Amino acid sequence: MDDFIAARSQMALSLGFHIVFSCIGMVMPFFMAIAHFLWLKTKDPVYRNITKAWSKGVAIFFATGAVSGTVLSFELGLLWPNFMKHAGPIFGMPFSLEGTAFFIEAIALGFFLYGWEKFNPWFHWVTGLVVGISGIVSGILVVAANSWMNSPAGFDYVNGQYINIDPMKAMFNAAWFEQALHMSIAAFAATGFAVAGVHALMIVRKKNPKFHYMAFRIAIVFAAVAAILQPLSGDISAKDVAKRQPAKLAAMEAHFKTEKFAPLIVGGIPDKAAKTVNYAIKLPGLLSLMTYDDFNAEVKGLDQIPAKNQPPVAITHYAFQVMVGLGMLMMALSVLYFIALLKKKKWFGKTWFLKLFALATPVGFMAVEAGWTVTEVGRQPWIIQGVMRTAEAVTPMPGIRYSFFVFTLVYFSLSLVVIFLLYRQIKMVPKMYDPPISNPAVS
Repeated sequence: MDDFIAARSQMALSLGFHIVFSCIGMVMPFFMAIAHFLWLKTKDPVYRNITKAWSKGVAIFFATGAVSGTVLSFELGLLWPNFMKHAGPIFGMPFSLEGTAFFIEAIALGFFLYGWEKFNPWFHWVTGLVVGISGIVSGILVVAANSWMNSPAGFDYVNGQYINIDPMKAMFNAAWFEQALHMSIAAFAATGFAVAGVHALMIVRKKNPKFHYMAFRIAIVFAAVAAILQPLSGDISAKDVAKRQPAKLAAMEAHFKTEKFAPLIVGGIPDKAAKTVNYAIKLPGLLSLMTYDDFNAEVKGLDQIPAKNQPPVAITHYAFQVMVGLGMLMMALSVLYFIALLKKKKWFGKTWFLKLFALATPVGFMAVEAGWTVTEVGRQPWIIQGVMRTAEAVTPMPGIRYSFFVFTLVYFSLSLVVIFLLYRQIKMVPKMYDPPISNPAVS
């Protein structure tokens, strides 16, 4: 592993680890706030206990996310100094604002965790809501910085110099809304399915069924609505990618030849040398329709992209297929949930129904990781689309591969710690959050 690949791998590992905690930090406080609101309105102690249990989970993920996020901020300077030298003054504003949102989130979370029986009940609820709002704002600001890398704006690039800098135009670049919308909905779908899946598993195992059933109902509503909306935001994002990053779209679809009435490719194994996709299902004209709302529209292929500017086709294509496939699976489960809610309420007591959601626990985050891979790998070889290559931004410092191995060990260790803490939280439900006296069977 040379230092360039090591730097990219370390950044990929750090982002892949942190994005899970970012999604949870954006969404779990809203689940917590909904449970808290239901307790204030109904005075049902189960909702209070769910709120307290989820708040401990929020604290665990917040602490771990703070660590991984801090590491990422240092890695930008350590691994990509040439990038930060030029890009820092341009897209630094969203990172600065994200820091402000992070501190507001930390203060509000402290108020919420230690405010039980001390604050006015509704003020206490508001502090929890502020945690969620700050988390969403924080996530959107980070995505705004990433969207700038895909759609650079707010400066003029003249003779190798970055001049006429406008940080506001850089932050609200042409791609920020599409990416922020897609990422925010993905966070709700992924976190919702993960939380609902854990509670569904506990119901199947007959552990505190009322507690877990009521928690399941809150999480799955968010997850189902988000999963059904996600294809719409994906369509918006794909149209934007086709306009601004045609090489990325071509790699996503393994679309080698520029043509009208372009087929949509499902699955398949790209063969870059032969410029074909083996074992794929091709749906005639559908790519043209989905991209430009016209069956006869011409879709640019990799044959019009210089070889040195083409992203890795296989990785981008496979990641895109995984993201779409898992997204469709979540949408199907969401439709099934709404059928149960409206027509087949008896399904909620069926083991097969609950097992489907238990098995889907990791699906949302797998889709998020695949989608992030498409975003980042599909932009290569550029770190700033069309302006700066990734190879030009990397540090000249030797020995990065050793740093990669160290950080891999650190993240692996953090993962084990988080899994242990969450497992302990779940095991403590009968003792701390739902004692036997308030644990009637689900009717």
